[in-house]
Amino acid sequence: MFKRIRSDIQCILDRDPAARSKWEVLTCYPGLHAVVLHRLSHWFWTHGFKWLGRFTSMLTRWLTGIEIHPGAVIGERVFFDHAMGVVVGETAEIGDGCTIYQGVTLGGTSLYKGEKRHPTLGRDVVVSAGAKVLGGFVVGDGAKIGSNAVVIKPVPAGATAVGIPARIIPSKEGTSADVTGQPSKFSAYGITLEDDPLSLALKGLIDNATGQEHQIALLWQAIEKLSKVEKTADCVPEDAARKEQFEHEKLSQLVGK
Repeated sequence: MFKRIRSDIQCILDRDPAARSKWEVLTCYPGLHAVVLHRLSHWFWTHGFKWLGRFTSMLTRWLTGIEIHPGAVIGERVFFDHAMGVVVGETAEIGDGCTIYQGVTLGGTSLYKGEKRHPTLGRDVVVSAGAKVLGGFVVGDGAKIGSNAVVIKPVPAGATAVGIPARIIPSKEGTSADVTGQPSKFSAYGITLEDDPLSLALKGLIDNATGQEHQIALLWQAIEKLSKVEKTADCVPEDAARKEQFEHEKLSQLVGK
């Protein structure tokens, strides 16, 4: 038991630059208190003391602001950072080394008892502030869930999920999308250096439309020059776009590029 607590304290020191000492973590971090008390409530739950497990869970909620159902399974070195308002459902599973921030819900979308209703987080998953992960699917090892994302489908290992509903930014070369080239570095709040895939798609359309308008303008200019050389009547219509008018920069800024 003491070995696990030491491991829990060390993982907080490794991931939170605000943590100054082991004593401070032990006495002032509700995330640590929630994990330790959950182990007690989970023991009650798995040994047939269901009410006592729920009662211990309720006391933990009052003390820490973190609600973890006693039936949930939590691995080693799990860090609930700030974590006020976190809700973890009965059939949720949280793998070793995960980090969960405030306002996160690991919830279910089914009302049927006895089935897997809540998500399973792999190892070293980061679930950012306000994210909702809903359903009995798997979030792969090393995946990141962006702040306020609503995830309703599986997330591949190493990928990052952002948006409502969440869209998947795949990993590159087998590493997480937000720590490419630095696989050993912890990424607070699951911040990604990659763009939202929807903004990437819109940016591609904007670039394509800009290129097409440029080519059309060049064609009309060439036709106008040929008309003058051949000394024929101007065959360029009055409404022909001889100059580019597409607002590339403005639209790019709107989609965040």
